[in-house]
This record gives sequence, C-alpha cells and structure tokens, in this order.
Amino acid sequence: MADVLPYKPRAGEIPTNPGVYRFRDADGRVLYVGKAKNLRQRLSNYFAPLRTLHERTRRMVTTASSVEWTVVSTDVDSLQLEYMWIKEFDPPFNVRYKDDKSYPFMAVTLGDEAPRVIVTRNRKIPGARYFGPYPKVWAVHETIDLMVKAFPIRTCSDSSYKRAMQTGRPCFPGQIGKCGGPCSMTVTIEEHRAMVDDFVAFMAGGDERFTRELTKRMLAASAAMDYEAAARFRDKLTAIEAVLGKSALVLATDEDADLFGIAEDELAAAVQHFVIRGGRVRGVRAMTIEKEIDISTADLVDQVLQRAYGDAQDVPRRIIVPTLPDDATELEVWLRERRGKKVEIAVAQRGQRADLMRTATLNAQQALIRYKTRRTSDYIARTQALTDLQEALGMSEAPLRIECFDISHLGGTNVVASMVVFEDGLPRKDQYRSFNIAETTDDTDSMYQVLRRRLAYLDRPEEADEPAAVASSLPAATEEADGLEEVVVEVKRRPRFAYPPQLLLVDGGQPQVEAAARALRDAGHTEIAVCGIAKRLEEVWLPGDDFPVILPRTSESLYLLQRLRDEAHRFAITHQRKRRRNDITSILAEVPGLGASRIKVLLKHFGSVTALRSAAPAEIQEVQGIGPVLAENIHAHLSTR
Repeated sequence: MADVLPYKPRAGEIPTNPGVYRFRDADGRVLYVGKAKNLRQRLSNYFAPLRTLHERTRRMVTTASSVEWTVVSTDVDSLQLEYMWIKEFDPPFNVRYKDDKSYPFMAVTLGDEAPRVIVTRNRKIPGARYFGPYPKVWAVHETIDLMVKAFPIRTCSDSSYKRAMQTGRPCFPGQIGKCGGPCSMTVTIEEHRAMVDDFVAFMAGGDERFTRELTKRMLAASAAMDYEAAARFRDKLTAIEAVLGKSALVLATDEDADLFGIAEDELAAAVQHFVIRGGRVRGVRAMTIEKEIDISTADLVDQVLQRAYGDAQDVPRRIIVPTLPDDATELEVWLRERRGKKVEIAVAQRGQRADLMRTATLNAQQALIRYKTRRTSDYIARTQALTDLQEALGMSEAPLRIECFDISHLGGTNVVASMVVFEDGLPRKDQYRSFNIAETTDDTDSMYQVLRRRLAYLDRPEEADEPAAVASSLPAATEEADGLEEVVVEVKRRPRFAYPPQLLLVDGGQPQVEAAARALRDAGHTEIAVCGIAKRLEEVWLPGDDFPVILPRTSESLYLLQRLRDEAHRFAITHQRKRRRNDITSILAEVPGLGASRIKVLLKHFGSVTALRSAAPAEIQEVQGIGPVLAENIHAHLSTR
C-alpha cells in the first residue's frame, strides 16, 4: 500500500479559512462530510502517512479518490452547511443513526380548525406539536385519557369530526363525554382553541400554574356552595396530579432541558435522550449509532445534537451533554437561531443534573449491550443465518464454527492480527487469539502469514492444547528429611485451536480473500471454505470470483458476518491500543519530571509519539504545563530512542 494518497492536495493549496469538506469515490459518490475551523489544519490529519492513521480512517481515505472543500465566512455557517450536506448525500462513512421505532409520540394538530390530540409515529404532520416520545403506546393513551378529563379537547378522527359538523350530531366520543370538541355543541371553535392552548401549555411544563388555578377555583366554588362545579374542578385536579405522578420531579420545577446520555465502544454508540419539561422527564428517545470512521466523544456529541435539532420545533433553553463539543459556541448560536432565544450547552458537574446524567448513561450502556446481543440471542435467527450462509457460499454443510481474521497496523512500525471464533452463531471469547507480525510487506502478506500459523495446528493435534499456568510456588517434591509429604501439582490444559473451522472469514475484499485461499492451498486444507466481507458496500467475496455475493441488507446472515468482522476489528484495536499505550508510557515515563497527567496532555496535543518525535522544543513548549527545560529534555530523550 502506498504511504501517500495520490489525490493529496499540493502544499499550500488548502485554505486556512473555516469550511466544509467532502471525500468522494471514483464514481463521484460522497463518502464523508466534515467541517473545520481551519481547513488546512483539519485535512492535513487525513493526509498524514497512512500507517499512522486509525484503521477506519485509513479505510475511508483509501476508498476515496478525491477531496473537495467549500470555504464559508463563519464557523456557524460551516456547521449549517455540514448538516445540510449530510442530510442530502447520506455519506456512508459519517456516523449512522438507527432510531428506536418503538417509541410513539403524542401530537396536537394545531394546524387544524379544531385541533385534536392523537398517538402517532409520524413526525411530519403540518403544524403539529409533539410531546414524548413515550416508552409504549398504552402509556400515551393513558396520558391522553387522563388529560382530556382536565382539558376536554377533540380526540375523534377527521372523518368523524367532519360528519358530525355536517349532520349536527356529536361524534361518538362526544356522546359519551370523552370529547369536548365543537361537534359536541358544548363549546365554540374559539373556546376549544383556548382549551387546546392550555393543554399544550401544561404538556410543555406549565404544571404549577394549572394546579394552583384549579385549586383556587375549587375552593371558591366550594365556599359558594356550588358543589357540582367544585367536584368538576376536583376531578380535573385529580387528573392533572395523576399525570404528574407518572413522571417524577428530577430537576427544579422551572427547568426545561434536554439531557443526552451516551455509551460507546470502538464501533457503536447508544444515546438516551431525556426530554425534561417543568423539571420532569416528559419523554425518552433512544438511538444507536454505527461508527463508520474513528470519531471522538466530543465529535459524536456534535453529530448527535445536529441530528436531534436539525429539524426540531422544540429546542429547550438548556442542553446537558456528557462532553462539550469543540464547537459548542457555534452550536449554541445555531440552536439560538432555531429557538429564537438563548440556548446553553452544558456538562453536568454535580447535584441533580449529574445524578440524572448517570441514570441516562446507565440506560445507554444497557441499550448498547442489548443492541449488540439481541439478534444473536435468538436461536431461530442464528440457525437461519447459518443456513443462509451455507446456501449463499455454496458450502456442503452449515458453518457451525467460523473464525474471522483482521489485520491492524500498530504505530506504523508493527502489525498485529486478531482471530475471533463464533460457534453456533455465538462468540467463543475463550478461543480468541491475537498475533504479532514481525516482518510483512502489506496486508495480504500479513493475512497469509497469520493463516499459515493458525492452520499449522490442524496438522499437529498434539500441540492443539497448551498447558495452563502452573502453581510454580509449590514444589513438585520435598525432601523426606523435612518430614513433608510429596506435593503433586496437576497441570490443567485448555483448548487451543481445538477444532477446524468450517469457514474462514477475512476482513477485506478480493486481495485479502485470495491471500487466505493461497494459505489454505499451501497448508493442504482446501476443505475449509473462505470468504471476505468488504466494508465499503458490505460485499461478500469468494476466491476466484470476479463479482461479489450480495446478501440482503436486512438478512441475518449478513448481520452475523458484520458482527464477526466488527468483533475481530474491536479485538485487534484493543490489542493494538494496549501495546501502543504500554510503548508510549514506557518511553515518555523515562523523561525526568514528566508524569502521567503531562503525558496524557502531550499525547492529546500531538496525537502520537511519531508526531511528538518530529516536534521542535518550541512546539513542545506550547503544550500547557510544559516549560522550556522540560521541552528540551523531552526532545533530547526522544531523539535518542
């Protein structure tokens, strides 16, 4: 693999202005959209030597064949343009959102002559005001049933309302007293609109005003001995208190905020969006995110906020996030334009907000676990996936044992590989393995080496097991003169490469598959099937074929291959980062006066030891907490290593 991209812009060609950039493939398809306060500084990160890039970033830039950028006048303009282009082009390497479709909303159709309240999942009703989402449909219906007792607004369908207004006969809900719309002949259009406004105001967080007013009117009616009116006010107050009782008070009563809890790993993230109005959690929205490119938590928060409020009608005055995005100021300006008032983006530091953030984060962690395991936990789905794979790959039997291999570069100097094992569609983590590769020419050569090493054990079954750790602190035997008995230490054995796989899966396209097939031929194990899954379009490649196998995007078989590939990639990254962390720490910790906190700041500033090595003492001194003497010591120490 060439270390420099052929489409890399010439030095000085990229402007230093704020703007938005797009990577395109050979067919002109937009692969990735990003924004930058300084285009030259940001894009230079993508055109660093390929061996220094993160695996997924390297995959994106090598898939692309060109890059283009658009200069804008302000950072806020770049944010708006990035959001517009992401929606327009749907780039495959930007983060991919999957909304949880099980959450329904309560909607008030303010655009109608006589607005009604409905349960819906359609977020595009003209002029509608939405509340929620709610965890279950019955929860919305229950809330509406309680609310119409206090605010009897229309609940009937448009056809029923139109027929009632034409015939003069109230709709069925109106006849039984569950709809106070104009068709019941008890209120006018104007009076009904006023009730709708009160309904919306209450649902938006105006709790205290309504409870105080109803209590005052109930007591006044009782004092006037108008007990029927007092009973009606009492029933309305009971209904309101029942609604409030279903959502605990989590913040101050005047607090309107949205809180985002995020849990993530290398490949995916889960987001819990708590909608807080009047200090109470009025709704919860969940989404999962697939990371198609390496992205920091701050950048992830940026993308989540753009997604949540790009077309939102209801922007609160405060948004609480786990980490401030780098362009938090520009995001606040962007959100203020949508709300018409000031918007604050804040991090929960302490108190009730921090407690609520921990709750949201815990929910997000559980959602991420469910997302990773819910499909593989279904026995029928796993069986179907294995059967579909057998048919699609032309195998004689279902691949009950699948081994997946991935290659990752380590700091540009070493290469590591990972092997993960799935049996019956479930991971066997006790049989995962990682490999260090000393010398290699490219990814295909690395794949060949790793597979030859793994396949060699199939021909040496006596080496298929390895001894576990022995309690070496105990002597195998003791001298009789000491009067001690002989101590026998049992050596336990654990399986290593115990069974041959029915299918070898490699992360990559045709070149990697051909390298794997060559390893199988040279090892004399052509009875094992092999295929590869290419990340770009999720194509499945077989050796010797000019065209890939295309599995349905929603099929269980493709999901199984994706999970194997992602698990192998995650395992490789974990091994890679552990080695990098150990190497970096051991090198920098030798510098006198450089502690763990300063090492962390240095690496965050420069990104890698390679970049730090090439930095001059004056550049190192720019890092907070690094003085001129310490900068000279760091530079001198790295120059000799």
